[in-house]
Amino acid sequence: MIATGAALAIEGLSAGYADTQVLWDVSLRIEPGETIALIGSNGAGKSSLLAAISGLIRVSSGTVRFGETDLTNHAPDRIVSAGVVQVPQGRRLFNSLSVEENLLMGAFLRNDKEVKSDVERILNLLPRIRERYDFLAGRLSGGEQQQVAIARALMARPKMLLIDEMSLGLAPVLVDQLLEILKTIRESGVAIMMVEQDVQTALEFSTRAYVLESGRVTISGPSAELLDDPQVKRAYLGV
Repeated sequence: MIATGAALAIEGLSAGYADTQVLWDVSLRIEPGETIALIGSNGAGKSSLLAAISGLIRVSSGTVRFGETDLTNHAPDRIVSAGVVQVPQGRRLFNSLSVEENLLMGAFLRNDKEVKSDVERILNLLPRIRERYDFLAGRLSGGEQQQVAIARALMARPKMLLIDEMSLGLAPVLVDQLLEILKTIRESGVAIMMVEQDVQTALEFSTRAYVLESGRVTISGPSAELLDDPQVKRAYLGV
């Protein structure tokens, strides 16, 4: 169901929208099976960095490499096929389709014979989704929709998940449930890059973190160290 993969290396990446540059000379690296957090204020460029990695906005300079493959400015379907899959902010499900149909949309690039068995394994990981399998996605709760968004991404057999604002609008108990799901995914060898508004949660869950400010990396290091960093405490933890 889930494949282990290569390191993602971003070197000197600059990118933006039309004539507006939002990322400046960003460099970072994620090792196979590692979890890193991207933290920063609104407008710092976190979601834009995920979009640049995913091929949704154009990189003006720098490179995105996944293992030996240069993914810079490749089409999103090529990037998904390489094993880098995004769980977008706001879920972005097909609300008029069933949970089953949404999961199968995650496998639209696949032509192997294991799609059905992958669905079963993912439903075992997410039993709540099994209970809602025939429901329209638009009828689900926010927490259930987020589980479907993760399940849909898993159907692409990712080696790396990019997760954008998973906890947005969800109660803490639901976030805890989702983190347990991510922990199982991580233990299977999938690397995770998470953008998360709850900085405390992001730093406690991840192994390393990068702070983005005005589109630039300003601080990086082990997450435990950033939890104790006075600048991070003051800016993002309210301490």
